[in-house]
Amino acid sequence: MRILLTNDDGVGSDGIQALLRVLSPGNDVWVVAPESQKSGGSHSITLRDSIRVHRLDEQVYACRGTPADCVMVALLGLAPRGIDLVVSGINQGPNLGTDILYSGTAAGARQGALMGVPSVALSMGGYGPPFDYEGAARFARRNLCLFHELGTDDHFLNVNVPMEGADTASTVITFPSRRIYRHELHTYAAPDGDIYCFLGGDLPDAHPEEGSDCMELSRGHISISPIHAHPRNWASIEARYREVVFQ
Repeated sequence: MRILLTNDDGVGSDGIQALLRVLSPGNDVWVVAPESQKSGGSHSITLRDSIRVHRLDEQVYACRGTPADCVMVALLGLAPRGIDLVVSGINQGPNLGTDILYSGTAAGARQGALMGVPSVALSMGGYGPPFDYEGAARFARRNLCLFHELGTDDHFLNVNVPMEGADTASTVITFPSRRIYRHELHTYAAPDGDIYCFLGGDLPDAHPEEGSDCMELSRGHISISPIHAHPRNWASIEARYREVVFQ
């Protein structure tokens, strides 16, 4: 199988290197990933500048752009034609629920789906080491054929793997949870008069919902959420607006 790897933690991150080691035997693996950390970059793309790409190895490239840029550059010609599967990750930390709106890892998989290639975003289920990247990579290898056979251009898979026990954990099809964010703004007034702003706060939590990605991951399961690539309206919300007349 011909596989494209990308991520948002950078081409040298432990997660993508684990995927490269585990998936390379028996597969034609190409890596096009950001040259530096791009976490939280969402689905941004580069439109008004060039995108520098630097070859690190025969089939490994560091890209100055975003995760979505990496996938576009690869599928439009940097990688050979006929990519069967895009795998984005393995992210250092979870991408759960509404986190996927911010996630560059999810954006890499979403861009693959938008371009007609079955795509998967892989993330670790916790924030601190040790991260069992090898176990998560082995899970991906065991399911490569399923990812390819089930994948279509209308969705991508968002997968969160527990911090340990990935080789024996059961999988559960989940829906994205509603995350609870506790952002705080920290500012620093520089001598030149500029204000530097930093986002802080406690780690996010989630509303307890049976069958959600957060709930199942907390139980030690591998969470698999099929995410629609098209941002269509919910019928119940749309109906409310059709009942009013805007001035």
